[in-house]
Amino acid sequence: MNTNFETITFEDQDDFGVLTLNRPDKLNALNLKVLSELKEILTSLKSSSIKGMVFTGAGEKAFIAGADIAEMSDMTVEQAKEFGELGQSVTLLFEELPFPVIAAVNGFALGGGCEMAMSCDFIYASEAAVFGQPEVKLGLIPGFGGTQRLAKIIGRNFAKEIIYSGRNVALSEAKELGLVVKSFANKEELMAGAFKTLGKISRNSPKAIAISKSVMNDGNDLTVSLGLKVELEQFSEIFGSEDKKEGCQAFVEKRAANFTGK
Repeated sequence: MNTNFETITFEDQDDFGVLTLNRPDKLNALNLKVLSELKEILTSLKSSSIKGMVFTGAGEKAFIAGADIAEMSDMTVEQAKEFGELGQSVTLLFEELPFPVIAAVNGFALGGGCEMAMSCDFIYASEAAVFGQPEVKLGLIPGFGGTQRLAKIIGRNFAKEIIYSGRNVALSEAKELGLVVKSFANKEELMAGAFKTLGKISRNSPKAIAISKSVMNDGNDLTVSLGLKVELEQFSEIFGSEDKKEGCQAFVEKRAANFTGK
């Protein structure tokens, strides 16, 4: 797996990975280079053996402050479509990873930054976190999934008010709306909290977690009735897995399970 990138870093820490957007001088803004490198690393991670990952931004000011407006300002319609498709493909790759990804947000998560965070499994944030979709202030709309994911996470009407106004959303409101799951005093505690949660998750069946993630993401676009059919199919299939056999046997024998992800 290539880890020699200009704008991102990836660290393998035992069972977990840390993916960091590393442009602190530009507030970790997203441009074509960043998105291309994210797409490359996420594609390779789909076959990784890690059990979870934290996605964060370098520095103290921003997780991702948004897209690189200087680069976007001269884009043609055709170039903008390619840029949007690339950004959307990155968000979909986060959702397709077979392990949980926690977005650790410290500072600004605006525009494309908020969209990237929402494509992770859930968001933890520091007290310095600020969210928003301010694209309308530039005569634009969200292009990396903001119009879709924000509505699914916090509800259509709240999402419309935030997107139409382009206003910032402070941490306290983000928690009330369900956008942020947990908050921490600072970045150090934020990262520690994310790793603590991944540690708890890693004691469970990797196969069951991967299937749960897939079924829940698929269900976002289905009626409850159709979603239940998808759930039932995967629920029954997992009964043939080694993890299910080990988990149930360990429970009966009153011992810790030794899951293999098979």
